This record gives sequence, structure tokens and C-alpha cells, in this order.
Amino acid sequence: MTLAEPMLDLQAPTSDEIMTICAAREMPNGTVCFVGIGLPSIAANLARRMHAPDAVLIYESGTIGAKPTRPPLSIGDGELADTADCVVSVPEIFSYWLQAGRVDVGFLGAAQIDKYGNLNTTVVGEYDHPKVRLPGAGGAPEIAASAKETYIMLRHNKRAFVESVDFITSVGNFHGNDSRNDLGLRGNGPQVVITDIGIMRPDSVTGELILTAIHPGRTVQEAIDATGWSLRVAPEVQETAAPTTEEISQLRKFVGRDSA
Repeated sequence: MTLAEPMLDLQAPTSDEIMTICAAREMPNGTVCFVGIGLPSIAANLARRMHAPDAVLIYESGTIGAKPTRPPLSIGDGELADTADCVVSVPEIFSYWLQAGRVDVGFLGAAQIDKYGNLNTTVVGEYDHPKVRLPGAGGAPEIAASAKETYIMLRHNKRAFVESVDFITSVGNFHGNDSRNDLGLRGNGPQVVITDIGIMRPDSVTGELILTAIHPGRTVQEAIDATGWSLRVAPEVQETAAPTTEEISQLRKFVGRDSA
């Protein structure tokens, strides 16, 4: 089936499903992908099932070539080790694979993001007296620093898309322009942000995120209203292709909703 083929006889996709499918489409076949748990993991595994069978999925626990049959609950989920081509130590994953430049894509989520793609998974509010203590960094800072490209997924609302993140856990394009390069980071930073409303990509000069596409049934104004900064909009905003029958079917099988 092709991406142009419409859905048939299936319950309408949710906004999370559309976001996940659009994120999966971003990943080329043969990609070495360092995967975060949650929606990024679901999207990467959908890509492997649909159009990228030769993708190599790496998880922070040391699993290389993992092929889980269901969404892993954490990086320590035994499903990852059971289905992997091999399992190595955590220091090897980071030093030999990630920091050595062998990872094409880092697939990440976050609690907050700013207009330059900087991510926060540490605290909401002041660091010493936070309103919310978040799960923390894990391997995300190293992934954002060293993967050749970073893909980001998160639901689009003003709590997540903020003028300035409360804490920079993972560096995106830092303060814009050449400021990321000034830090000496290996990777090229965020290349795409996929939300439940649309898709953003960075300006090639400033690094600021620009709305370039909207999902079916959503509007540019929705994206603007859900963003905590003055969102730039591309001159021609595309509409993402509707999910196909096969994409919805494979996604729901993977997450255990195949009876929907």
C-alpha cells in the first residue's frame, strides 16, 4: 500500500495516532535510530514495520537492533533484550555508538520545548523549588548533542511549547543562529518536531522552528494558539497525507488496539 491510499472501514484515527504515523514517515530505511521510550518508540517501531525494515533501533539499556512486538515499558523492558540483535554495556552504547557518530537519528520526547528546539525533562519552575519534578535527563542530553539529527514528538499546547524552557535538559539550536555550533556539539540538532496539530522544521539560518505542515482537520490558527511564542508560519503550509489503512492497522496491532 502507498501513503496515498485512504483509510477503509476503520475507526477514525486519534490525534496521537496521526502524530505517531507522521513521525514514523520521517524515518528513512536503514536509519540507525536511538529511541526514547513512549511515543517516539512507537513511531520508530511503526516505521520499521511499514517502510523501514532495515532500520536499526538502539535503546539506552544497550540493546542494538531491537524488534519489540509491543511498546516497551521502559529501557529495561526484557522485550528489548529478547528481540535485539545484540546487547552491549551502557558505556559502549554511548561511547562507541552515539558519541562516535554512528547514530543517524535520535528520537525524543519532552515536557517542554522552546522555539529553538531546546528540551526540558528536568523541572517545571525554578530548579531549587520546582512546581513539578520531571523524570530527568536519562540519555537525552547526549542523544541531542551527538546524533546526526534529532526528531522530536510531543503534544501541542502552551504548557509544552513555551517561550523559554524552565531548564535546558537537551540542547536544540540553543539560542539560534550559530550558537549550537559554538558549543562544539557533534550532531546537527533538531530537524523536525511532530505534534498532534502539525509539523515544524527549523529555519536554515536562525534555527527557529517554523510551522510547515498541518494534519488533516487541523488549522494553522490552532497551532498558533497552542504555542507559547509568536510562531512563524511557512509561506505555504502543506497538509500531511491522511493515515492509510495499513498504517492504522499496524500501529494498533503494535499497541494492542487491533480490535478497534
